[in-house]
Amino acid sequence: MSSKEVKAALKSAREAIKNKEFKEALKHCKTVLKVEKTNYNAWVFIGLAASELDQPDQSQSAYKKAVELEPDQLLAWQGLANLYEKVDQWDFKAELPNMYQKLIELYASSDKTKCYEMVKKLCDIYESDKENSKVSRPYHILYILSFEKAMALMDPVPGDDHKKISANFVECLSKLPQEEVKMKEVCQSVLLLYPNQSYPLEVLCSHYLTTGNMTEDAVSCFSQLLELSPNNGLGHLGLGTKALEESRFEDAIKSLTQGSAQARRAEVRMLFFLDLLSCSQGQSIYKISYYHFVFFLLSFLSAVSQSPDCAEYYFLLGQLYWDMGEETRKDRSKAHTHLLKAAKLDPNFGSAFRYLGHYYRVVANDSARAQGCYKKAFQLNNDDDESGAASVDLSMGQGDMDTALAILESVIEKATPGSAKWAWMRRGLYYLKVGENQQAIADLQSALRADPEDWVSWECLGEAYLNRRSFTAALKAFAKAHQLHPSSIYSVYQAAAIKQTLGKFKEAVAEYLLITEHQDYVPALKGLGECQLSLAKSLMEDCRDGGAIDLIQKSINNLFRAVQLRPDLSCLWKLLGDACTTVHIVSPNRAQVQVPALLVGLDPNTEIHMLNQTQILKVGESCYVRALKLMPEVSSLWYDLGLNYYHQASSQVNSVWLYSFFLSLQCLKKAIMMDSGNHSYWNALGVVSTNKGVENFALAQHSFIKSIQAYPDSVVAWTNLGALYLKKDNLELAHEAFKTAQSLEPLYVNCWIGQALIAEGVGSFDTMDLFRHTTELSTHMEGVKGYAYWVCSTLLDKTNRSSELYCYNIVQMNAISAAQVALSKYTERIQSDPCAFIMLGYLNEHLQLKRQAVQAYRRAVDLLQPTASKEELCFAQGSYARALCTSGQWEEAVDAYNSTSLQELSDLVGLALVYCRAGLFSESSNAYERALAVASSEKEKAYIMTALALLQHRQNNLDSAKTLLFKCSMLKEPISESLLCLCALGLVHSDATLATAALTELLKQGPACGSVVEQQCLLTCALLSLQGNYSAVQREASRAVHRNPGNPSLWAILSRVIPQYYPQKANGGAVAGHVACLASMTLGKRALLYSGVNQLANGRHCGEDKHKNTMISLGEFDASSSSFCLDDAATWAGLMAACHTENTACYLSGLAPNRQGLNQSLMSVVSEKELERPLAQSLEGWVLQQAVSGLTLEGRVEQAEALCTQVLNVSPEHPAVMLSLRQVQCQRLLIASAVLPDAVLEQLNSVVMINSSNVGAWHWLAEVYRSQGLLLQAVMAYKQSLQFASQLGMQSCQVASLLRLALLALRPCMVGLPGNNWTDLVLEATTEVLKLGSSPVALLFQALLHYLTKMTARETRRMLERLVYVSSHDYPETVVQVASWYLLRHLHTKNDEELINVLLQHAKKNGNQRLLEFHLLLSASSA
Repeated sequence: MSSKEVKAALKSAREAIKNKEFKEALKHCKTVLKVEKTNYNAWVFIGLAASELDQPDQSQSAYKKAVELEPDQLLAWQGLANLYEKVDQWDFKAELPNMYQKLIELYASSDKTKCYEMVKKLCDIYESDKENSKVSRPYHILYILSFEKAMALMDPVPGDDHKKISANFVECLSKLPQEEVKMKEVCQSVLLLYPNQSYPLEVLCSHYLTTGNMTEDAVSCFSQLLELSPNNGLGHLGLGTKALEESRFEDAIKSLTQGSAQARRAEVRMLFFLDLLSCSQGQSIYKISYYHFVFFLLSFLSAVSQSPDCAEYYFLLGQLYWDMGEETRKDRSKAHTHLLKAAKLDPNFGSAFRYLGHYYRVVANDSARAQGCYKKAFQLNNDDDESGAASVDLSMGQGDMDTALAILESVIEKATPGSAKWAWMRRGLYYLKVGENQQAIADLQSALRADPEDWVSWECLGEAYLNRRSFTAALKAFAKAHQLHPSSIYSVYQAAAIKQTLGKFKEAVAEYLLITEHQDYVPALKGLGECQLSLAKSLMEDCRDGGAIDLIQKSINNLFRAVQLRPDLSCLWKLLGDACTTVHIVSPNRAQVQVPALLVGLDPNTEIHMLNQTQILKVGESCYVRALKLMPEVSSLWYDLGLNYYHQASSQVNSVWLYSFFLSLQCLKKAIMMDSGNHSYWNALGVVSTNKGVENFALAQHSFIKSIQAYPDSVVAWTNLGALYLKKDNLELAHEAFKTAQSLEPLYVNCWIGQALIAEGVGSFDTMDLFRHTTELSTHMEGVKGYAYWVCSTLLDKTNRSSELYCYNIVQMNAISAAQVALSKYTERIQSDPCAFIMLGYLNEHLQLKRQAVQAYRRAVDLLQPTASKEELCFAQGSYARALCTSGQWEEAVDAYNSTSLQELSDLVGLALVYCRAGLFSESSNAYERALAVASSEKEKAYIMTALALLQHRQNNLDSAKTLLFKCSMLKEPISESLLCLCALGLVHSDATLATAALTELLKQGPACGSVVEQQCLLTCALLSLQGNYSAVQREASRAVHRNPGNPSLWAILSRVIPQYYPQKANGGAVAGHVACLASMTLGKRALLYSGVNQLANGRHCGEDKHKNTMISLGEFDASSSSFCLDDAATWAGLMAACHTENTACYLSGLAPNRQGLNQSLMSVVSEKELERPLAQSLEGWVLQQAVSGLTLEGRVEQAEALCTQVLNVSPEHPAVMLSLRQVQCQRLLIASAVLPDAVLEQLNSVVMINSSNVGAWHWLAEVYRSQGLLLQAVMAYKQSLQFASQLGMQSCQVASLLRLALLALRPCMVGLPGNNWTDLVLEATTEVLKLGSSPVALLFQALLHYLTKMTARETRRMLERLVYVSSHDYPETVVQVASWYLLRHLHTKNDEELINVLLQHAKKNGNQRLLEFHLLLSASSA
């Protein structure tokens, strides 16, 4: 359906509505909505039609849909208002004020008359609701806004309508206590407009009387009211009250008497009951309204004397006496007598019976009579909630649950939803008491429907949920109760207790602290201490002992606060003992706890006292003893005390420990005597019996078996029994016991440790697997040390590196990192085990954690120095020295090696290496000579001689180095490292013969392994480069990767050599770098840099590929390498090159560069890096050239010249700086004048000769010659660049020189200069390029030359077609497009329409729009 058809359908619907054909209108609208669901008019028409068809719900839905679509349009809102006015439905009527309010907002800016009509309608609703007492509080606000809008729009002012609305406005405000200020303002403004009207003054006077605020404004208001209406009772009452305050009693009695006589009786009663309400809210006798008591007492006594048969007067008098205080309540002649009189005069007066019930219950303490009175009152008035609740409470108090339940059920049966809160709540409490939690929840929810703001009901509901174990619901209920009554601590405590039950100890601690920070609430202090103790235990499981001790200290302090408040509670002493005893787990030097001085029995003037592990365990003992004094028959306390003695004995090294074991046994036996069926007691007795000092293995076995008999599924007892058998070398029984424990609880780590120890004892290959599994289950000290031992043993055995077992256990299982983390936790807790520190240092060395390795070895040396044997100490000192050497601490390493006996080969070699790295070459040579004398095998001698050769080369003794390396190769057990060094020596000194011979000998030794593979590959590539065989460099690296695809170093080498030696495959080089990054964490950082360089070589930039470009790769490099990246000059140089590439691509595309201003910043960063001098000088020249090029591209030539001058002042002898300066100056001269003087050209030639190894400088000079028309000089410059590129082995520079030379020679050919010299030069240069490798540009130059010399020849077409119809993506787009243009010209020249169509179809397929446009131009020119 088109838009015209939609309009036509809507027009038909409008006509149908006019003709009252509403069903037809609905059909048209539904047709529109099938096509256009958001058509506003269609929904409005549906609403109108449905309303006329008596379908209010459908009409309402349609209007609301229209309102959602266009909330600021009037039609839908008007329709809704008309619908709500028309339909007599309560929910519609409830929404009508909101509709009027919305229409008022919409009409306010467009139609003042309509707006006023809506305001009047809203005011009429207020009048109607006011008469029916239906005005709810939310609508008061709405009415206020409407009244204000109406009074603003009212005309004329003053007027009758305005007066009527003003009166309603004032009355509305008087019912809102929070609008007191606004009410006073409106009253004053109305008085100014209508000074003869008394209703604003009456409202103000009533307000002052209600609040008791007798200020000067109030007195003025009373006086003004009496001036307008002398007989107005409110004015007299107000002045009388003011007189009472000022103790003018005669005036007060006169005014109050006159006011009470003239005021309406309802008003007097209202004031009286308001005073009673204020009294019941906390004032025993009125402060301001006390005089009202006196006045009303006199009035009621007078009324009783005048009407002795009026039961209501007697009731009011009795009620007054009841509310006057304790004395009048107890006086039977006052409250009781008058209430009884009222009940006798009117037996159906329920309120009198209710107050009589209060009297009998509170004063007479007669529950039976009180119950009778309450029942009578409730029978007379079923709506008397107070009587009903009191009757039920009394019945429950007397244990008469049936009567109470009968009353509650009778009320609940008659109750409507949202009423009888007191009945629902009490029945809910009854069910809660008898344990019917589900029914209790239902009743308490019903009570909350009646009063959602009752915090007591929410607390009761939380209790019901808690009893039902619905913890989440209980938490929400207690949170709501706390929100409604923030001062109640019970809700906070219960929420904390629930979180503690759920194991959310941190959250529970926060909740408990909310209570304990403000008051000493014993349950909260107890829960806080328990939670902190639980958190400490969880930290101990992860060996985070420092945090655990802090939490234990806090737990002790909080529990001691609770004990001080309630020293009679045994549970508090027990928890305090648990907190003190828990410190036995941590290392003794960690277990330093501050405890209150009173707990230790010290001077109370000192607040805290620091205790060590033994002392704090002793405090735990005293706490258990205090608990036992309170409850000596509790067996668990004897058990806890026995464990405390056991831990004391385990931590002591003096003569007392045997006595502590004896006490531990006695306590545990006492616990067993009291409860012989408790398996934990038997198990503890067995553990103590096996300990050194007792070693009663028979008792231990008996105890473990008794524990198992008491609880057959006791995994702890089975494990301990297995450990006992293992200790007695009964491996079979031990294995069976551990196996049973594993079947009972597969996650219990101790039984797995037992199986691992058995496997270790029998020499099983599964030992390491079992120990690793124990570390995965949890951190257990025995399992951690066992696993670390096996990892270190496997690493020390270097003969199995290629085995499957090693690959699985060490590599695949990430064993080194896992063992290092676990052993770090071990040494954190057990700080007296030197073997553990030695293993930790060894693992840290493998992970390249140099500083941590030094610390671990140092700790081991410190532990071994006082007690260990000389052999162990020398081993630790040697390891320590090796770690110091690795971390670059040469002097300390020398001292450490000299502290050993220097008898071991490893120590001598290490000392020699340290001397070498410290620059002490003679000392190093001497140490190597000593090591050579100690060496026992030919292989060891070969390694030492290789090191000596390297040392000789370091001292520039080339012949000595060669001699030593040749000797190494002649030994019976030659090593590959010596041949690698010999090959590298040949490469360094450009001796290809020596390098080739060494590499050949190396290959004869067979397949390389380990790090030799990548070294061999790198040296082979270097040798090929030295020989000028550049294309073979990439092939050699590729072959190495193919032979070892899992070696990330080879992938990195491949990625590294491709951009230098085979840039045509730069795309593959980027992939290789990415593979190396993914395969190795250590090589990943450098491999990302290689990948970025390859992407630079491939010409990738953000404009070409937003996801794969140099900026992205270097960004990943920065993110992954952190501090490593910041200190690496290569990274910043790569980033600088990438920014230059991005800016250049933007200039070529005609876009503004988006990375301006970075050149100088990056140049400064690169120049700051510390590098060796030759490399640093080359890099500085390169970054300067990049910065200058960037500034020149941006057109800031002057800044570029200033930068060169600035750098030249710092490095006046830097040739690259002078070259850059001359290039910039030449650029300025060329801009100013096209012709350069000969002197300038001579200077340029001189500066290039100084930088003769800079191929780019020769290219620049050649371009300058070309711009001056000096083609022969340009050719010579290019040939010079080609010569230096060949000497330096820079293949990419050779290709660039040849292609530039070919392009230079091609230009004269294109303009038709005579002679074959230029043609021959093009062919010669491009042929040389193709010899070095494939080059699409060289092929293009050859094709263009053929086109210029033989335009119509078939070979010309074939050469161009080979470039155009290429399937590979390796050919640059520019080459393909240029070839396409010349091919099209060639085909147009030959008039070959068929091939032209083929070419054009190919162009359309590839989106080559420019070629199609070129074809149109050629066709037009030919026509």
